[in-house]
Order: sequence, then structure tokens, then C-alpha cells
Amino acid sequence: MHIRDLPFADPGRPDVRSGPRFLLWLGRSQVGGQAKAMLWGTANMASVALFPLAAGLAVQAVVDRSGTRLALAAGLMLLLGVSMALADMMLHRVSVTNWITAAARVQQLLARKTAELGATLTRRVAAGEVVAVSTGDVEKIGWFVESVSRFLAALFTTLVLCVSLMIYQPVLGLVVAAGVPVLALAVLPLLPHATRRADEQREKAGRATELASDTVAGLRVLRGIGGEELFLSRYRHASQEVRTAAVRSARMWALIAAVQVVLPGLLLIAVVWYGVRLVREGRIEVGELVTVYGVVSFLLLPLRHFEEIAQAYSFSRPSAARAARVLGLERVAPPDDDRGAASGPGPRGDLYDPASGLLAPAGLLTAVVCGDPDAAGRLADRLGGHAEGSADGSPSVLLGGVALDELPLDVAREAVLVQDKDPVLLSGTLAELLDVPSSGAVTAEAALAAAQCDDVLASLGRSSADGSDDPMRARITERGRSLSGGQRQRLALARSLVTDPEALVLDEPTAAVDSHTEARIADGLRDLRASRTTVVFTSSPLLLDRADRVVFVQEGQVATVGAHADLVRTDPAYRAVVTRRTDEEPDGTDEEPDGMGEEPNRADEEIDKALDMELAGFEKTGADKGEQIGETA
Repeated sequence: MHIRDLPFADPGRPDVRSGPRFLLWLGRSQVGGQAKAMLWGTANMASVALFPLAAGLAVQAVVDRSGTRLALAAGLMLLLGVSMALADMMLHRVSVTNWITAAARVQQLLARKTAELGATLTRRVAAGEVVAVSTGDVEKIGWFVESVSRFLAALFTTLVLCVSLMIYQPVLGLVVAAGVPVLALAVLPLLPHATRRADEQREKAGRATELASDTVAGLRVLRGIGGEELFLSRYRHASQEVRTAAVRSARMWALIAAVQVVLPGLLLIAVVWYGVRLVREGRIEVGELVTVYGVVSFLLLPLRHFEEIAQAYSFSRPSAARAARVLGLERVAPPDDDRGAASGPGPRGDLYDPASGLLAPAGLLTAVVCGDPDAAGRLADRLGGHAEGSADGSPSVLLGGVALDELPLDVAREAVLVQDKDPVLLSGTLAELLDVPSSGAVTAEAALAAAQCDDVLASLGRSSADGSDDPMRARITERGRSLSGGQRQRLALARSLVTDPEALVLDEPTAAVDSHTEARIADGLRDLRASRTTVVFTSSPLLLDRADRVVFVQEGQVATVGAHADLVRTDPAYRAVVTRRTDEEPDGTDEEPDGMGEEPNRADEEIDKALDMELAGFEKTGADKGEQIGETA
């Protein structure tokens, strides 16, 4: 496997029963690369290990005053030097390839799992954990997989050297052979402590990062209620905990490194002391002592590899466990699931959710009102087939009488599209943003017009990179950060309209736009989707007034169905959600002259909506943060 061959055509099916099994599967998946690294590592270490032999031959040649043997020793040194350089270069090349290919394989597996689970992934695993696995954990896993081959090369070289020393110089070789296992195993009692401290450091760092992210995201609200100093002090405390944990972890690894230096040093002193006695007694030659000394010095190198593999495993084991946990998630489907079968034309007809009783007739604009925004989001996901419906025994959503869970995945995705409440805009040009799989019936221009993006296009045209004033060439930054909230919402809506699915589900698509723009969007949406099934989750009177039918959902079940004006007049619960007024508050709809009041005053609605949204949003956010601060205090 070469880096130029990435990405893999098929990264394979991993063994996710546990972290160690996942690491073992990764190692087996690139046996060829591991074998190459082991061969080059063995060649490199053998060249280094044989160098003391050449030095010993040279010293003995000088003692014996033999020029021929000195020349031969010099030639051997030159040959070993070239071999050492070549093997080291190739080892580094193959090792880096193994590291990158292992990390790329894990990233591909994660990307495939993310695409398979869709929105259900972040409901079953925290988004921060997914990010941690796909970044830092991938690097640690690749490090361990790559270091295995170098460890095996070091182990093989060490065993061969110990046997060779016992043959070459039995007395000193026996001392070395007895001391090396002690050196290799001396750090094992320290590894569990080091692993625990490293895990503690990662856990505290994760909490500090989460706290920092929450603080930055809520900085505007915190300043409004005077809570920034409190949260800043909490982050300082969390940061100091991370520093303390990092120091404790570093001390343990420093102790392990010190043991790996001190013990080999003691063995070296013992070998030299005993070897000098043997030379003085005439039992060995000076050159033989130099050779044994050089070999023992070399053994410091493979012992470092023993330390590295222990450290790599301790860091990669929890990372592999997290990766295995994410990759082990499965989309719950019926037992006779055939979603991988060949796809055909998608179904057409009414969109129906048996669990809630929600029906969206084909070709109509259906507005859904939920008192709980979170419940609206969950119901929107169910309509798109993203929720784990069968996990709690509830039946699948039906499109044209066909269960979405029984459709091939690509057909289901083409038939029903769900736009989340907070849609994501990827970086790139506007043309790339709108270049999505679609039926071809809706042009980008028509979608942008229906979403009322004229001012967005004008703004993007002025910022086009090539100075052509062409908004389609203007570049949108990551997540649309250069745009306002309303502009991001409208571009996301235009992207959904271009796709032109059989059924389109929109969750609060106009929450960040003003009332006048919202009214025009409602008209454009109704006109453009005239022959398609459209479901809009909203509490905006402007959208509800233009819907063909309105469905009011309470506690997960359909409560009433009708026209917006009729429901406002006859259903107090619906009126309370839409107008944000209680039954005790007069709203001008209870007693009115004949022929009057069938529809609430449009101007008053628009003003009330804008003011209520701002005040309610700020009060809710401030109250939530205030409760958090109170609990913390």
C-alpha cells in the first residue's frame, strides 16, 4: 500500500468488539506494510549492532599490529555505515506510510459510519466524542499500529544478539542475557499508574475544552447577565486541573524513561567491571571486551522501543475503545431489512407517521405546530427516517404506503429530505453549495428567488474573489460564518429547494429572518413546491396562514387539524402556542362582529412576532444561564 493509493476503495469491516481487537484488526489489515517495516527495522538494528564487532576487530588489529585486519575492519565499518543509512531511510519511509494508512483507514471508517447513521449519530454519541475520535484518537491509533513493526524488529534483534553473545563470549554473554529481560520487564509495574494518569489528564482536558466552548458560545448572554467573570474563574480552575494532571502524568513517564536509562547503565557498568577482570586474567582479549561493551551499549536502543510500544499502547487503547464504540453503532432496522438492494424509482404519495398520527397529503404544504421545539426536531427526524424508530417499537414512517425503513438507503434519501433547524453550509463557492444531487426540475435561480436571496446575492457579488461581481463565484467561509443568521438560513433553504425531493421537511426555516422577508418566502415556497409534498415545522403565523393545512401536535400526538384562522379562533392551546397569549389575555378573537376577525390583523401579527421572538429568546437563554450560574454558585 502506498500513500498515493489512498483513499481505500474499501476500508474493510472492522472488529469492534473491543479496543484491543480493533487494534489487532488494523494491524492485520496492513500486514504487508508491517512486514516491510520489520525487515528494514531489523536490517537497521543489525547494522548498528554489528558496528561494535567491527570496532572490536579494529582495536584487536591495532593491538596485534596487523594492517590487513585493520583494513578489513575499516571496510566492514564502511559497509555497515552505508547499510545503516539505507535501512534507516527506508524504515522511516515505510513507518510513516504505515502510520498514515492506518489513520486514513480509521477516518474512512468513521466517515462511512457517519454517512450511514446520519443525524442519529450525535443523538447516540456526543458530537465532541466523534470529533475527538476523528482527530486526536486517529493519530494515537496510527502511532501504535506503526510502532508495532519497530518493536518486533527490536525484539528479534535483541534475542539474536543475546544468543550470539553467549556463543561469541559465553561468560559475558550469560551476564547480558540474564540482565536484558530484567531491564525489559522493569517498567511493567509502572505502566498501569502511567496509563491511569494519562486517562485522567485526557478527561480533564475534555471537560475544560467543553467548558471553554460553552463559554465562548454564550459570551453575549453572559455579558448581558454579568456572568462572564464567574465562568472565566470556572475555566481557570478547570485549566489548572488539566495542568496538574499533565504534570503528574509527565512525572510518571519521566520515571519510566529514567528507569530505562539507569538500569541499562548499571548493566553496562557491571559488564565492563567484570570484563576488565577477565582481560587482566587473560581469559578474553581486549577487542572482545570492546565488542561486548558496544553490544550492551546498543541494547539501549531496542529497550527504548520497548518503552515506546508500552507508551503507545497505553495512549491508543482508550482511543481504540472510543473508535470501536462509534464504529460499532448500527442503524436499527427491521429483521428483514433489504436497504442494500438495488434502488429503483422512489415512492410517491402521502407522508404519514403512524407513531404521532401526522399526515402530510401529497402535493400540499402542511404546517406543523409543536409546543416543544425539541419535540418538533425529533418528529422532523422521524419523517426523514433519521430517528431510531424501531428501537422503541414504534413503526416506520410511510411514504405512499411504503415504509422508509424498507427502502434502499439511497432511495429513501432521495425521496425525503429534512432540513435541520440549524443547517450547515460547507465552505466553497455559492455554485458549489448549490451543486447537489437533484431532480433537475428546479434551477438554482428559481430556488434562490423563492428563498428571497436577492440581498445575499448582491452581498456575495461584491465580495467575489475574481472581481467579476458574479455571486455564484463568491466564496462562502466555513459554516457560513461570513454571513448573518438569516442569510445562512435562506441559502440553506435554496439548497434544499434545488434538490426538489418528493417530500421536503423543513424545521423552522425562517426563524432568523424578518417578518416581511418571511412572508415573501412563504409565498415563494408555496409556489415552487406546488406539486410536491412539503412539511414545515413552525409557529409563525405568516407561514401558517399560507399553509394548505395546519397540524397541531401535543405531547407527541396530533391534537387538531385545520386552517390557521379556524384553529386560532377555536383551539385555546393552539392559540397560546402561536400567539403566545394565555386564555386570560384578550386577543381580539373571541367576540367579534359577523364577517370580522376571521383572520388576525397581519400587521399586528408581524410586529408581535418580531418582538416576541427577540424577547422570548433572550429571556429563555438568560434564564437558563442564570440557573446554571445559581447552581454553580
